[in-house]
Amino acid sequence: MSKNGKIIGVISLKGGVGKTSSVANLGAALASEFGKKTLIIDANFTAPNLGLHLGLVEPGATIHDILLGKADVNDAIYEHESGFHFIPGAYISRKVNPFKLKHKIGYLKDHYDMILIDSSPNLNEEILSTMIASDELLVVTSPDYPTLSTTLRAVRLAKQKKTPITGLILNRVRNKKFELSIEDIEEAAGVPVVSVLPEDISVLESVTATNPVALHKPKANAAIGYKKLAAALIGENYKDPRLWSRVKSMFKKDIAKDNINRLLMENERK
Repeated sequence: MSKNGKIIGVISLKGGVGKTSSVANLGAALASEFGKKTLIIDANFTAPNLGLHLGLVEPGATIHDILLGKADVNDAIYEHESGFHFIPGAYISRKVNPFKLKHKIGYLKDHYDMILIDSSPNLNEEILSTMIASDELLVVTSPDYPTLSTTLRAVRLAKQKKTPITGLILNRVRNKKFELSIEDIEEAAGVPVVSVLPEDISVLESVTATNPVALHKPKANAAIGYKKLAAALIGENYKDPRLWSRVKSMFKKDIAKDNINRLLMENERK
């Protein structure tokens, strides 16, 4: 493609909410399901693990080498078997200047339809560098008060840096009464929830298999959720291929709020 390529930073200010899994799965879905030329980048410079999620245990050149001027970008791009490309980090991390990220990767928008950045989960220069390098942001959160408080900080910081926030990915939802509702989270953050992903053991299985759940178990609930969001990000609609899910949706009286938000996003991007 493409001079219309877009860089989306995926952020959170709390570890363990599924940020890296979200990046890997959105990248896999965009490439395998929708044929988009996709690159995902590990910008968690202090504690990178995107490569491990994808089965790359001993990367040669990494994002650290790129920022240190020791390697060309093309030398650090690896291809996953499903078709998307990725730039891993060095597991024994070295001190880098994170603010070089925008300069080093900006031109890649001419070569990719979509670039996704996996950011640091800490309020430091690393997450700021992702915000500065991105055209827009997705914020990963979960439906509990501790995570919501960190989400509000991430949203506030992004607004200060004037990087648009596309929406919240609400992950690990168990549909329990003690969980915060979508409405509560949207009201507090002032940002729409664009994806609700259920707690799904298939995701843990896929991490162990070092293969995104969108590929490892393509009909798992979480996999379908990622594909729906990936479609909306590129202005397309994804219909759940599972017969039972389509039957259940026919009898639902209300349309889920995240479905409405994705539909709005999809129409804006067509």
